[in-house]
Amino acid sequence: MSIAARFTAALHLESDSELATPELLPVRLARACARMLEVDGAGLSVRDPAGRRIPLGGSSHDAANAERLQFTAGTGPCETAQENREPVFAALADLRRRWPSFAGLLVERTPFCAVVAFPLGETLAGPGALDLFFVDEDAVTDLDVFEAVAVGDLVTSALGDAAVWSQWSPQGGPAWLHGPAAEHRARVWEAAGRTSMALDVDVPAALDLLRAAAWSADRTVEDLAADLAAGRLDPTDLRTPADDAVE
Repeated sequence: MSIAARFTAALHLESDSELATPELLPVRLARACARMLEVDGAGLSVRDPAGRRIPLGGSSHDAANAERLQFTAGTGPCETAQENREPVFAALADLRRRWPSFAGLLVERTPFCAVVAFPLGETLAGPGALDLFFVDEDAVTDLDVFEAVAVGDLVTSALGDAAVWSQWSPQGGPAWLHGPAAEHRARVWEAAGRTSMALDVDVPAALDLLRAAAWSADRTVEDLAADLAAGRLDPTDLRTPADDAVE
């Protein structure tokens, strides 16, 4: 059976009623990737024209959480794969050497200890990436790289086909760009904008403040963004003592 046929079969097995809506297509694709490649988790993301990373979906709660932790840390294998357009293979020692902040979060809050990230082709939203997660770092060497790259191409094609055969606006983009993971990340950018205005700093600096606050509180940036949106946290609470000293 060809790689394409096997992937189609794996995707069919993940097409239950709970995931049938168009916005959850990336979740089905991520689960099919994990199933076919026999890895412990998979996640899909894109980088939009503004350079913002948007998670599309993960194969499991742990896989989705791993992406949030990488975003909270501000760097990691997926970011590197997207920026350099090259695959990244990272066992635990590699993670600790290259991305120590992310490595600590990953080991503490997920069962994973190794990551392989592949850049995907351009989607309508921007360049994509496929993260593969491993509980046993020795399993990284068992990954069929050729098959993984082919699966990544099939994922890109599936997202493109879904956009072609559905109705969407140029402003909003296709439905798969509006799943739960993407909507939660959108709140982060809204929170960064509010913090930027409240503290009179640029948006990247505001995002850094959100990340620092999340790190110190042992939470994710999405958690803090939700608190800001609900009024449980005021943007001025993110001001650092150094900021007050400058004033």
